[in-house]
Amino acid sequence: MKSTYFADKKLLPLIRNELTETGIDPASLVFEITETALIENMAAAQLFIAELKSLGFRFALDDFGIGFSSFNYLKHLPVDYLKIDGSFVRNLPHDTVAQHLVKAMVEISRGLGKKTIAEFVENEEIMRLLREYGVDYAQGYHIGKPRHVSEL
Repeated sequence: MKSTYFADKKLLPLIRNELTETGIDPASLVFEITETALIENMAAAQLFIAELKSLGFRFALDDFGIGFSSFNYLKHLPVDYLKIDGSFVRNLPHDTVAQHLVKAMVEISRGLGKKTIAEFVENEEIMRLLREYGVDYAQGYHIGKPRHVSEL
């Protein structure tokens, strides 16, 4: 999501209208926002997130660990999840540095009261390590391949 969306005066009314028309439970949806987009316009992003969270939506900070991560930003972001970037996960069983970093990201997330999501989980060995480290959720081909909505 580009940071210009945060200042778009039409976006929040559009989301509210779609919510009313569809009857979708906002708690069943999670918006993913990249660190870069947040940092470009932090004040507008915080207001945007707060407004949607008041409706019941949840937020994930995507690409965590590869952008401009700052503990100060994390302290003030009202996101619910930190998505651990796949570059840390892909070779996790064979990369001791990535193992230490993923463990640290999980600890930071816990301390901030946020859940973690690992991307690019492609085999059982990676899944086992992520469970051991306390990662809350996983995405990747080991879990399921992307499918067309009509197949769901």
